[in-house]
Amino acid sequence: MANYSGGCLCGAIRYEVKGEPVRAANCHCIDCRRVTGSQFATNVFFNVDDLAVIKGEPKAYRHTADSGNTMTKWFCADCGSQLFSQSTGNTAVKGVKLGSLDDVKEIRPGIDIFLDSAVPFADPPDYTSHFGRGPN
Repeated sequence: MANYSGGCLCGAIRYEVKGEPVRAANCHCIDCRRVTGSQFATNVFFNVDDLAVIKGEPKAYRHTADSGNTMTKWFCADCGSQLFSQSTGNTAVKGVKLGSLDDVKEIRPGIDIFLDSAVPFADPPDYTSHFGRGPN
């Protein structure tokens, strides 16, 4: 069984994951671009029961996504680092921001989604499946 750990920039929040990723995706939607301040967000999805916050208390922000689902995003209230996300469309998994993980050597995104919203210079890699919106 895989074990992952991660946290925020300032160290106020730490978490552990005991389990394999369900999926890893690069999301190019406007919300993910805004929340990360980058051209896309890489999210690694784990089963909810496999993820535990072991230090600190992330702050939550909720909004309605293009899909109509409610998205909850968790972040550090001290340094602003994005940590997790979850959609009411699938409450069994929680997305972990790839950049918050301590070791990412074994993780490789398999899909690029919301490419209809991608910035013009964000060409997806050949090794991922490509979707204009979300996968069906």
